[in-house]
Amino acid sequence: MTDSAFATDEFIRERLAAWQRELGSVRRLAPKTLEAYDRDLGQFMAFLAGHMGGPVTLSSLQQLRGADIRAFMAQRRNESLGSRSLARVLSALKSFFGFLERQGTLTTEALNVVRTPKIPRSLPKALTVVEAKRTIETTNELEDRPWIAARDMAVISLCYGAGLRISEALSLTRADLDTDTLRVTGKGGKVRMVPLIAPVRQAIETYLGLVPYKLWPEDGLFRGVRGGVLSPRLIQLRLEQLRGALGLPPSATPHALRHSFATHLLGKGGDLRAIQELLGHASLSSTQIYTAVDTERLLESYAKAHPRG
Repeated sequence: MTDSAFATDEFIRERLAAWQRELGSVRRLAPKTLEAYDRDLGQFMAFLAGHMGGPVTLSSLQQLRGADIRAFMAQRRNESLGSRSLARVLSALKSFFGFLERQGTLTTEALNVVRTPKIPRSLPKALTVVEAKRTIETTNELEDRPWIAARDMAVISLCYGAGLRISEALSLTRADLDTDTLRVTGKGGKVRMVPLIAPVRQAIETYLGLVPYKLWPEDGLFRGVRGGVLSPRLIQLRLEQLRGALGLPPSATPHALRHSFATHLLGKGGDLRAIQELLGHASLSSTQIYTAVDTERLLESYAKAHPRG
């Protein structure tokens, strides 16, 4: 805890370290989330130390009021922190104080009177069906080396045809691949089985037939030119090339293909809970945003096609 190293006494530092260990080993939060939570708590403890005129102790936390937390949140907003980041800060605080309560160390009502900042709702930028298909089909035309063209096509096919995050696609091993399904490790180490439709399976098989490196079961499925694990930046650059070649908007990214997968499934009558499972969303609310995307597209089509649109 860099920010709180001199802002807390030894007991609170120990509690912070124990909380971090629980987040990593029990809750298995992603490294970047752990880093953000660690930073948020460090800044909060540094604020409290200045606010209360000395290192934060258990007694300090017992005297904590909602006004203290609101003052900290106001300071962070004045430092140009957005609503989404402020919501994460509050989530980190609730997580830590919840940990203290479970440990029987401290109980406080201060956080219960602080409202979570409203986060502006931003809809995913999905491609049309035609744009998504053209993106995949054009991949081979931008690369002279057949195995690299096949590799990039297979990765992009997984993003659109199986709804994978780019990080999930590039973390696949040869052992994760079955004839009809794919074993995907998502956020928090959660594993899900994703069915492979014929075009995606064929794209992967084509790549496997051309890749010049031996792929052992435990090795990464997708390789770079020198045989190492493929960097996501190379796929992002390939999408940049495709955007230029096809005249697609800047929002056409690998993640946009995942959004397109969900939006197009929903548009064809796909079950929302089934889509949730395929995407690996922990909460249905994360998947429900696609109902708004599909409605937006429907209204656009209606406005264009209706005689009085």
